[in-house]
Amino acid sequence: MMQIAILGFGVVGSGTAEVLTENKKLITAHCGEEVSVKYILDLREFPDHPLGDRVVHDINVILNDPEVVLVAEMMGGSHPAYEFTSAALKAGKHVVTSNKEVVANYGVELLTLARENHVRYLFEASVGGGIPIIRPMQTDLASNEIIAVSGILNGTTNFILTKMKNEGAEFADVLKQAQAMGYAEANPAADVEGLDAARKIVILAALAYGVLIDPKTIPTEGITKITGLHTATADKLGCAVKLIGHTERIDGKIYAAVSPYLVPASNPISHVDDVFNGILVDTNMLGRALFYGAGAGKLPTASAVVADIIDILSHRAEERKLPDWKNAAPADIADKADYICRRCYLIEGCPQCAAKAKAALGTEICEFVEDGKFAVVSREMSEKEATAALASIGLQAVFCLPVLD
Repeated sequence: MMQIAILGFGVVGSGTAEVLTENKKLITAHCGEEVSVKYILDLREFPDHPLGDRVVHDINVILNDPEVVLVAEMMGGSHPAYEFTSAALKAGKHVVTSNKEVVANYGVELLTLARENHVRYLFEASVGGGIPIIRPMQTDLASNEIIAVSGILNGTTNFILTKMKNEGAEFADVLKQAQAMGYAEANPAADVEGLDAARKIVILAALAYGVLIDPKTIPTEGITKITGLHTATADKLGCAVKLIGHTERIDGKIYAAVSPYLVPASNPISHVDDVFNGILVDTNMLGRALFYGAGAGKLPTASAVVADIIDILSHRAEERKLPDWKNAAPADIADKADYICRRCYLIEGCPQCAAKAKAALGTEICEFVEDGKFAVVSREMSEKEATAALASIGLQAVFCLPVLD
């Protein structure tokens, strides 16, 4: 029997225990031995839970028990999750986690600790909930150069934007619905301001390029300023507004950012709606691969945690290679001003102004959204170039959204 410990018995922690219990026979078959939860670390007691007698309140009980071979950390937040993870790795215990904040902030250090102590640190559940994305990027796509990764990485914001599009509703009203349905927290800032997606895109960028960027330094814009005018403009152009985490190489440097995009119907991400996530990986050999599914939730995320547990315990006699990341230096990071894409501008003006804007931006795409307002989509260019082109003809945009082709 292989003994493990669960740190944090909230939604994902209790879900992990449920998956381990419900799929016990399947997991035993994969691992070759039964997997048993010996300890649950939490501040609370759970007297009515079948595993309530396993609860402890001192991490040292787990660290000092040689029978515990693996720790599953699902505490949320950086502290004390980082300290407990570090201590477990130093104690020679494997660690799996769903905690994107810890991976995004301390991934380089924790992977180094795991290598030094001949254990593994896995984090499939930290991005995309139950969607397999991290392991496929490390293994199935290992023969490919990754050109770019673009993703809907937050189910709450995708739910809100989908409702705004389908019902013509405004952000504040749909946010209240999302909170009432349990899709958004009472304080939704991490989701709606793009912070959650920023942590996830830096993890995907590190997997793609080996460089871990501080999530606090990447350009991040959420959806709080998106209005019905944005969604109506997108609809006129055959697009959808989506909050996208995007990373790519620009002249050998890494670009990563989060912002609302216009996504044309020709892009499969455009059709990822409600609370689902979709991650598009663009490679030089395979081309584009879309990973789609439930990006959050108790059992989807727990299934990814347990998949990591199985991976480790079924190969416990082997010392497997871990990602080799470095922390980003200023020289590694591409400037936002160098990011080239098509952009959609909503402009106040007459038909003659629209003709001038089309010529200045080098495009034939133009639609009148409402009286006195038209949308024009630029050719591929930097934001600085596009802004200068509009300024040269005396026009100023009401808003600008990048286009994800």
